[in-house]
Amino acid sequence: MDLIRDAAIDPSPIAGKRVAILGYGNQGRAQALNLKDSGIDVVVGLRGGSGSTFEAESAGLQTDLVEDAVASADLVMMLAPDETHAALYREIEPRLREGAALGFSHGLSVRFGFVEPRGDLDVFMIAPKGPGTALRSLYEQGQGMIAVWAVEQDATGEARAIALAYGRAIGCGRAGLIASTFAEEAEADLFNEQAVVWGGVPELLIAGFETLVEGGVSPELAYLECVGELKLIAELIEARGISGMKEVISNTAELGALLGGKRIVDAQVRWRMAEVLAEVRAGRFAEELRKEEASGYSRLEKARAEARATRIEDTYRRLTGSEEA
Repeated sequence: MDLIRDAAIDPSPIAGKRVAILGYGNQGRAQALNLKDSGIDVVVGLRGGSGSTFEAESAGLQTDLVEDAVASADLVMMLAPDETHAALYREIEPRLREGAALGFSHGLSVRFGFVEPRGDLDVFMIAPKGPGTALRSLYEQGQGMIAVWAVEQDATGEARAIALAYGRAIGCGRAGLIASTFAEEAEADLFNEQAVVWGGVPELLIAGFETLVEGGVSPELAYLECVGELKLIAELIEARGISGMKEVISNTAELGALLGGKRIVDAQVRWRMAEVLAEVRAGRFAEELRKEEASGYSRLEKARAEARATRIEDTYRRLTGSEEA
């Protein structure tokens, strides 16, 4: 694996260039601020009347209307929600300078055809492997977050250099940049979201909690056992790896993991994981995302409301003294 760090990256390909950030959400805010602190000329493109304008300007960032920000930029980063990229790109394409660079932090919209970039554009990806809040806090601490980089289209011969320089400017070169492709990053990320960290793990926590409660254990203890220790294991894995984590827990916990882990994550679970990956690669999730956006996020709104009303969330609120209790 070729892990490229700051010392091997030339910052000059984006020095003196203007970068337009489209989208001021989790990644947009962090990347814009990191760019600014790295001395890059950055502007945040927003809709007229956007509630983010005051927030961005209060953080010391320059803002402009989307179309004007794009027209003034040498490099445009598409950091709005993935499902909006098709309409956003159609809107900005006439404003993109010839030979400009178009960047993404997720491969989905290019991999699944939401965006088909114009032939004269350099198209690259820098995908930090973590949330924007952590990207920003690590940068402020003088550290960085590992990111994946890729070039989809090299119209000028400078796309690789621009991608790496951008990754350096947002602080990811401090930790390292790993080469990939838009397709590989999109497929792996969407698989993880459904089958592992954001889909599989929460459902496992809920199932464990409900099993204990139905078995007569108090909701509070069930929550502490099944959910409360999650941060501990995550921190141990980050610090020591999975095998190292197992070496520092108690013999009781290690034996329990040995006897129980593969009973839960059995051959059927692995088969369903392979099924999820195949569906992602076939574009089924991308199509579901299009439908969800077109419906006004009806399924997501319903699921959010249902999640807030569950017993496990009620227990969380009681244990934490949340204002929603």
